Amino acid sequence: MAAMLQPQIILLKEGTDTTQGKAQLVSNINACTATADVVRTTLGPRGMDKLIHDNKGTVTISNDGATIMKLLDIVHPAAKILVDIAKSQDSEVGDGTTTVVLLAGEFLKEAKPFIEDGVHPQNLIRSYRTACYLALEKVKELAVSIEGKSLEEKKSLLAKCATTTLSSKLIGGEKEFFASMVVDAVIAIGYEDRLNMIGIKKVPGGNMRDSFLVNGVAFKKTFSYAGFEQQPKKFVNPKILLLNIELELKSEKENAEIRLSDPSQYQSIVDAEWNIIYDKLDKCVQSGAKVVLSRLAIGDLATQYFADRDIFCAGRVTEEDLQRVAAATGGTVQTSVNNIIDEVLGTCELFEESQVGNERFNIFCGCPSGHTATIVLRGGADQFIEEAERSLHDAIMIVRRAMKNSTVVAGGGAIDMELSRYLRQHARTIAGKSQLFINSYAKALEVIPRQLCDNAGFDATDVLNKLRQKHALQSGEGANYGVDINTGGIADSFANFVWEPAVVKSESAQGEAAASAMGGRGRGGAFPGRGRGMRRR
Repeated sequence: MAAMLQPQIILLKEGTDTTQGKAQLVSNINACTATADVVRTTLGPRGMDKLIHDNKGTVTISNDGATIMKLLDIVHPAAKILVDIAKSQDSEVGDGTTTVVLLAGEFLKEAKPFIEDGVHPQNLIRSYRTACYLALEKVKELAVSIEGKSLEEKKSLLAKCATTTLSSKLIGGEKEFFASMVVDAVIAIGYEDRLNMIGIKKVPGGNMRDSFLVNGVAFKKTFSYAGFEQQPKKFVNPKILLLNIELELKSEKENAEIRLSDPSQYQSIVDAEWNIIYDKLDKCVQSGAKVVLSRLAIGDLATQYFADRDIFCAGRVTEEDLQRVAAATGGTVQTSVNNIIDEVLGTCELFEESQVGNERFNIFCGCPSGHTATIVLRGGADQFIEEAERSLHDAIMIVRRAMKNSTVVAGGGAIDMELSRYLRQHARTIAGKSQLFINSYAKALEVIPRQLCDNAGFDATDVLNKLRQKHALQSGEGANYGVDINTGGIADSFANFVWEPAVVKSESAQGEAAASAMGGRGRGGAFPGRGRGMRRR
């Protein structure tokens, strides 16, 4: 009787809707697989682009998995996990974003029948983690090192990795042209982690092949006052002064007030103001610099003053460009013109202002410190150039990671088929349900070559059967065989130079395992505005 009179304990806000158990797990899996289906058709060289129109009226054309996932307004908490792993893959590796989303969705799809049959999610997660570990070890075993190669050989190998990445992009028709450019840019900055040292400047108009690489710094001409026409536009071995101060006459602040006892004192105030600006300009000239750049404004007085003394100047240079010039030329940004010494001045072999399309560019070539490069990208529509920039970013990231990790694997679905074969073979040595779970993981890996075939219009069943037969050879000679997009059959991906850095597969394998574990764990957070959530079983 006493127990019946105990008050009801309310943990959640009144009106909260909660769901849990098998139904919520299946709902999570369905949401993730539906999200993966969105990017499914963008995979591979024959993948299609997506046109995304947002609420602000912005139109984006892209087949980059991370970009598409960011632009989608996904509200399901489980599906948001796929967005997070796509962002993580993009920031860590730069490529493989579509692959990681597709595989995570496929793992959950393969896990769904087991969940519906009452298998505990933790049993699946343990087996998937075991399979992931085995796959990572196999990737290390299959990877081919590019260490010890000469510079030319290494550039050739890195270009193959960049070409593989660019094959599926909008600029895939000129993949060799841009791959060579990307490799030269990455080698120019060495092993520096500061990718902002590679600048990409977009200039609408012209042809893609009008794009070019500057082994140094290039940026669009900033706003200039009257008098800049008389300034020289080309210097050989100039000294470069970098400033973070204004070089212009200050206007009085609103409601400013000066109290004078004698009207003649006003002229002394005006003279002092002119003397201050002229003193700054004189010190800039005395430093011996022939190029003066400032992050803040350089006014009309200073522009004409420098023009009379054959000095080039540019104000309101962006912080990023100014830092790149400093890194390339060896200069140091100054916050004062007092005590300017030669050590703080930068230099380069050639500075010139030249016309690129409808834009004027300031270009610094032959910089002594190096470690910087600029790609000037040409093209038609703005959406095309934006997508080309994203494509080059992916290629730059891939080449950089390949340089740092120095190992590559076969692309075209070859590595996925070999991992699938290896895991199926390993599963036969395991007793119990784990054998089924690892087999499902192995089956999910085949989604990559299958989707490559579907997107190219080939018979996926026929191609996959050929790949399974080739990879099953005891000699191991078929380990590098993948989908041949050109013929619709199979081919040795290594022999066809379809390569990708091993780190892409390693990172994606870990991301897929984490996403499938979270999606299948059943811990879906609250739905916005409804308070819907669930607890772990």
